[in-house]
Amino acid sequence: MKKLIALLLTIVLAAAVLAACSKKTDTGAQEKVEESTETTESTETTTTETTEETTADTDNEIVIGASPAPHAEILEEVKPILEAEGYTLKIVEYTDYVQPNLALESGDLDANYFQHVPYLDQFNEENGTKIVSAGIIHYEPFGLYPGKSKSLDDVKEGTQIGVPNDTTNEARALLLLEANGLITLKEGVGLNATKNDIVDNPKKIDIVEVEAAQLPRSLQDLDFAVINGNYALEAGLSVGKDALITEDAKSVGAQTYGNIVAVREGDENTPKIQALIKALQTDEIKKFIEEKYDGAVVAIF
Repeated sequence: MKKLIALLLTIVLAAAVLAACSKKTDTGAQEKVEESTETTESTETTTTETTEETTADTDNEIVIGASPAPHAEILEEVKPILEAEGYTLKIVEYTDYVQPNLALESGDLDANYFQHVPYLDQFNEENGTKIVSAGIIHYEPFGLYPGKSKSLDDVKEGTQIGVPNDTTNEARALLLLEANGLITLKEGVGLNATKNDIVDNPKKIDIVEVEAAQLPRSLQDLDFAVINGNYALEAGLSVGKDALITEDAKSVGAQTYGNIVAVREGDENTPKIQALIKALQTDEIKKFIEEKYDGAVVAIF
């Protein structure tokens, strides 16, 4: 009987020891799981923070849309200036005035450089876009270029003069014609003028509206054409040698139609856009513009 009681006590004590060990093991395992979880969460947080910092630090590519001349040419000169500041400039060329704004609005571009504020305002209104100026760089004097006729002395009834067909540039062209006595516009129309606002046309000139980029090619079919500076340059036309009349630097057109770097609203003060504007407005770029374009492009910074 005593042996039986001793055996039972031994079994009870062994069970108690096993239970205690099991509890201690479970507690230790739980502590290790919790410690592992905390470590994982800490690692994830650190990884996230590192990724965010890396993204911000490596956001050094600037993709900009531009007309081939003079905008893309000027931007090529800006590349080494930006490289010295740690930025890479990628230039995407466009040959029209619509796609570079659509590409900017959609996020395919960081900026574009081809237009003036009146055109941008009109584009925003018509397309519901939110694009703004980040800085003004230069203006390009409009010029009247000869086509089938070679001199203003040849202007007569029925003479055809081509002008851009978008509202802002057409107004600028008409103001140039008015400033040189060829037509008279309705008082006060200014930069909203269209050919319907002509109130006096003594020589009965036929004003022909043509898409701006097509005007140089249309010279063979027109007597004269008022051509945007950049399209004249692309066509190999010289403001100084080929244009019969040009905008005065103090004219409304010249003062209003400075070409800008445009960006999405809210991006004006981002580091890379500020770096871009600063690079474009250096004395180095101003000198390049003066020497390269001989008055066809004029820096206004």
